[in-house]
Amino acid sequence: MKIFYYPNKEIVDKAIQADDPLLLLIYGGAEVLAANIDDAFEHSILLKKYGRRETDIDAYFRVVLNRKGADWTFVSPNDYKGIPDRQKRIETFYNDGIIAISNAVKLLGYTVDINIPERYRRHFKSLK
Repeated sequence: MKIFYYPNKEIVDKAIQADDPLLLLIYGGAEVLAANIDDAFEHSILLKKYGRRETDIDAYFRVVLNRKGADWTFVSPNDYKGIPDRQKRIETFYNDGIIAISNAVKLLGYTVDINIPERYRRHFKSLK
């Protein structure tokens, strides 16, 4: 997994040392786009800062990370991996996200729980 730091690694490392929240966009198991929240403000802006289209946001797992935890914006795309069954699609998205987020968080030097904030549990709650 390759990590890209915005605007650079030194600034993101300073944010990590200060325990400032980081924004992470994780693309499967391939790449992580990382920034101090003060340098990007939200995930769609971070995506634009990397020259990516905002409309591609659903291709990424979206996380806010600090030493208290990794808060996952759990929004399962309707077309995730072309899986037509809603239940199976959400389960697959969840399982893939747990693996990708865990790996990214560890690569950045964190050992924290992955949390799905209450406001993003609508899809998650439909899992049986």
